[in-house]
This record gives sequence, structure tokens and C-alpha cells, in this order.
Amino acid sequence: MAVECDMMAKILIVDDEKAINDLIAVNLKMVGHEYVQLYSGEQIPELLNEMRIDLVILDVMLPGRDGFDLVGSFVKRGIPVIFLTARNAVSDKVHGLEIGAEDYIVKPFEAVELIARIHVVLRRNQKNTSEFSLGGTTVDLDKHIVTVNGQVVEMTNKEFQLLEFLIQNKNIALSREKIIEQTWGFDFYGETRTVDVHIQRLRKKLNWEHHIKTVYKYGYRLEV
Repeated sequence: MAVECDMMAKILIVDDEKAINDLIAVNLKMVGHEYVQLYSGEQIPELLNEMRIDLVILDVMLPGRDGFDLVGSFVKRGIPVIFLTARNAVSDKVHGLEIGAEDYIVKPFEAVELIARIHVVLRRNQKNTSEFSLGGTTVDLDKHIVTVNGQVVEMTNKEFQLLEFLIQNKNIALSREKIIEQTWGFDFYGETRTVDVHIQRLRKKLNWEHHIKTVYKYGYRLEV
């Protein structure tokens, strides 16, 4: 089946911790984004002159110039920045946002949350489109319209929220607990069986029986 996704962006990762840098890169690749990895700020000016960058994930504590000093070089070019740092003081967060960052995430972080925030920033800055296609199914995430083989499919709010979460984290295994947290909220007191029921509905409505995979004793993954 044909797979198309117009949500791809080119994302620059600037973090001197190789393990974290690589972890971010792996997760970006899994959801369909391109990435460039740097471990300090020394090569940033040259890189910005050579290629288009849609978003930057920037550590604060870097060798040489720190992230707070570097953010201006991106902001003046209209490139959105997400700080990803171990500096968790409220004053640091406020400062980071005041000098132009779109978001500020404190380490340790969950990959699912990072991907979700990246997509929020990309959409806010119109660096990606909202349409996702898989086989004969097309999802317009902004207009909340789903079509299968050209026919509009009716979706409940929760079904669409679940669908959007799966798309944003395609190829990533998502636990039932994480799905409930992101789709139903922290205050949901129902059973994880609710997730299973909604997944079955999506599979049937979208003809995605072979795309929404069950991860044994864990949860689900949208495989593209």
C-alpha cells in the first residue's frame, strides 16, 4: 500500500551528550522527520548558510557558547527553537521563553512527549502540512476530516484524538497507559480495555487491520 506523509521536517539537534542526541535522532527518524546532529554550537553559522532547517532542539549547557547565547541566531532567521535541557529552574525556563524559544522541556524526558511538542511547534509555525495518507485512508489533522477511498468517515472526538496520537507517533510502540494519558487525560479512571475497543473501531473504519499492530502485553503501534 502507498504511504504518504507531508508532515516531514528537517530538524537540527544540538546536544553534546551523544546518547541523548542519538535517542532524539532515532525517534525523529521513526516518525518520518529528517535530522542533523551537532554536539556544539561551533558549526551552526556554516550549517544555516548551507541548508534549510525547520526546527531546532537545543540544549542549554553546551561546550563553548551555551544554548541561551545561540538561540538568537535561529530566532532572527525565523527558525523555531525547543530547549531540551537539564536546567530545571523556573527562572531558566522563563528566560528561555523570553529570549525566543517556542518551548522548554526539562530532562529526563519522554520521547512521546517530545514528538508531540515538536509537532505542535511545527504546526504553529506552518512548517508542515496537516495531511497524512496511508493506503486509501487520508487524515486532515487540522480540519478533522477522514476519508477512506474518497468517502468521508464519521469519527467521534475520542476516536479522532486517538488517531491523531497514533499518527504523530507512527512506528513507535505506545503503551495503553500512555494512550489513555494523552487521549483521555490524567483524570481518567476507566479500564485500559477502553483503548482496545477504540483501536478495534479505528482498524475497522480505516481498513487499517494490518497497520495498527498489537504490541504484546504492552499496547499498540501504527506501522507505516
